[in-house]
Amino acid sequence: MAHSAHSAQPGEPLPPTLRVRFLRRLSRTLLAALVTAAVVVPVSAAARPRIPAPAPAALAPPTTATLDKAYTANRANAAEASRMAAAHGDRTRAAADRAMAAPSRHFLTFDGRGQGLAVEVLGDLAHADRVAVLVPGSDTTLETYGRFRAGAAALQDRLNSLDRRHGTHGTHGTHGSTSRPHTAVIAWLGYETPGTVSTTVLTTGRAEDAAPPLTRFIRELRGVVGEKAHVSLLCHSYGTVVCGRAARGLDVDDIALIGSPGTGADSVSALRTSARIWAARGADDWIVNVPHVHADLFGTTVGFGADPVSPAFGAHVFAAGAGGHSDYFKPGSVSLDNLARIVLGDTSEVSRA
Repeated sequence: MAHSAHSAQPGEPLPPTLRVRFLRRLSRTLLAALVTAAVVVPVSAAARPRIPAPAPAALAPPTTATLDKAYTANRANAAEASRMAAAHGDRTRAAADRAMAAPSRHFLTFDGRGQGLAVEVLGDLAHADRVAVLVPGSDTTLETYGRFRAGAAALQDRLNSLDRRHGTHGTHGTHGSTSRPHTAVIAWLGYETPGTVSTTVLTTGRAEDAAPPLTRFIRELRGVVGEKAHVSLLCHSYGTVVCGRAARGLDVDDIALIGSPGTGADSVSALRTSARIWAARGADDWIVNVPHVHADLFGTTVGFGADPVSPAFGAHVFAAGAGGHSDYFKPGSVSLDNLARIVLGDTSEVSRA
């Protein structure tokens, strides 16, 4: 029997049109499997009793003059949240809250209710003219916040070391400085992150909820550091979906997408932002196996579209080394070094992939 013109002989590669159809069908099958797994796999946190906590401190948007007042109020709130969690019998949450109440911690926001929200400053925000805002991905809560903060601290340490090594960068700070820049890093857990094993991690719902608070925060941040400060948004994993949803309304200079499953946009131009867009993926990051497609399944749209490190997306792709999904802020890593250079504005020193 003669073969069809569209058939491939055994062992031969599929024609381009059939290969595209096959890949699309495979992507949708994988997404369906992910959704099914998220539906049927029990999540113990869903049945967890709600932990009592005080309402957040009532504070006006911060200014350079009121930062210390905000820090003090939020530390007091964290201390009370720790006492309430301990009385409730939740030692893990009590310990996490208690750590946040330490005198050395500087929170612009703290809310111990539910999964919890926290926005922490590392560095001297009142005098900063280079600011990095980190947006986390799934499974970031008050209990797991320590890991997120460790990445922010590693970035701040690297910024300081690069600053000392290179001295003057020729930048003009918002406070009249013409010498070396002043840096600050902000760990922004300002939204309820999805669980890694859940249907929410496959859709843009949580990101759409998070976009207005992120936009509002960046606006308030500008009220502290001024319009001339260079603000970089560093978004990880599902956090890149948040940044993609918020990009149009953000007054930031750079947006870095690391370990991204996609942003919901098909290209940099579709993000509709004047910010410079960067993207990176570590060689050992499992996110490479996530299909970069949109698909309508079970009455909703899942998936986040184009791969930000693909040439078609149009981002400035930088090297992230051999690290995995949780290694982008690992001390000594290629990715951390490049992220620090983006924040400092040393873009000619960023190594490209």
